[in-house]
Amino acid sequence: MTVTRDKKTNNVIADKSYAFALNVIQLAKMLRKQQEHEIASQLLRCGTSIGANIQEAQCGVSRADFAAKMGIASKEARESHYWLRLVQDSGAPPTNNVLPRLREAEELIRILTAIVKTSQKSRTPKFNIQH
Repeated sequence: MTVTRDKKTNNVIADKSYAFALNVIQLAKMLRKQQEHEIASQLLRCGTSIGANIQEAQCGVSRADFAAKMGIASKEARESHYWLRLVQDSGAPPTNNVLPRLREAEELIRILTAIVKTSQKSRTPKFNIQH
């Protein structure tokens, strides 16, 4: 599924998480049709939570707040990956739609991990004034 919005945000992680959420919604609908309600609900919650936490991080009041929200988004991406692996390995239909979502989740995890690591680094002062 492609993202059909009027304009891109020029924010790669926000756009990718939004597209992932749309894809997870479609997958959850298919899982519910197959009576896989519990897995669909779990996947839907964590898969859509990634982007919501990224949006919250964008207006963080501090660097620590930003890092914390992005950390939560990273955890939600990892949880999404877990549920997707369960769908794939359990043989619950529709397995042909799961592999692309697994790849998307892995990409989100990599990007979010890099963002969290970078945002947690302490800034060094530009000037080192000694008395």
